[in-house]
Amino acid sequence: MKIAVDAMGGDHAPREVVRGAIGAAREDGLSLILVGQEDRVREELRAADASGTDIEVVHASEVVEMCDVPGIALRKKRDSSIRVGLSLVAEGKAASFLSAGNSGAVMAGGLLILKKIRGVDRPAIAATIPPPHGPVVLIDAGANVDCKPAHLLQFGHMGETYARKILGISRPRVGVLSIGEEDSKGTDLTRDTGDLFRRTGLRFVGNVEGRDFFAGKADVFVCDGFVGNVALKTMEGMAQALGQFLKEEIAKSPMAKLGALLAEGAIRGVKKRLDYEEYGGAPLLGVRGGIVICHGSSGERAIKNGIRAAGSLARFEVDEEIARSISTRGHLAGAAEP
Repeated sequence: MKIAVDAMGGDHAPREVVRGAIGAAREDGLSLILVGQEDRVREELRAADASGTDIEVVHASEVVEMCDVPGIALRKKRDSSIRVGLSLVAEGKAASFLSAGNSGAVMAGGLLILKKIRGVDRPAIAATIPPPHGPVVLIDAGANVDCKPAHLLQFGHMGETYARKILGISRPRVGVLSIGEEDSKGTDLTRDTGDLFRRTGLRFVGNVEGRDFFAGKADVFVCDGFVGNVALKTMEGMAQALGQFLKEEIAKSPMAKLGALLAEGAIRGVKKRLDYEEYGGAPLLGVRGGIVICHGSSGERAIKNGIRAAGSLARFEVDEEIARSISTRGHLAGAAEP
């Protein structure tokens, strides 16, 4: 099982990508294919000492920039690291693909090159959120901003499968993100989606609210990509603000500084739990093979953990499990589009 990695994607490519790849190959024994401009990639491999790792390099002469229009870039830059990497998965030469590059191009390439799995109309991004009681899944985190109830039902199957196979939750609870717990609350979309979920074999717990991410009421939170992305970015911003508030309060007095010194280990532990680099990236579920999309500013640790996540998608055959779930537990899940 090989994992293809976009060596040219991200703000700190190829250096941080290559170093993260070396870490994943060395610590986890993973076999990797670094896709990108060969001279630059090999230079970074030599500088970081990749001896003893199973890493090969596949040349791709072009790079999809963050400012490029996804569809146009894929058509015009046919030898880009994103397109070549995804093609390796489509050809069976790699089991999954990771990129910290242009996320729109990665999503468009997944649809164009890898194709959707059976029973799925629209792939979705699954973000892992770390509340105190254990990680939960938010899906969709930004891939689809205009959805129908059947799309959200498909997202529920994808998120439930991911929570079960990757997060190890035996019977994930699935909820629809809304503005109130009552079935009558929300929009036509959320109300109609709830009706569909009640007719499946999923463990559906009804509507859930934004505060329930941290209350342990569900393991999978389902919504359209607009709502999901706003919720996710709000949580990220709040985590950063709380960190800044804490720094400001500690700086106000010597006693606070002493307390912070005594609690240094606990503070470091909280920071680690809230750090997106611990999860590496978010999978794009619903396409054949596995795709992990990393933050554009990802450093070595985020890339390393993202590669591990890409390996898990392939090892547990998440794409096939999603297809089985939709086929056996949700006969209406594929009814959104002809």
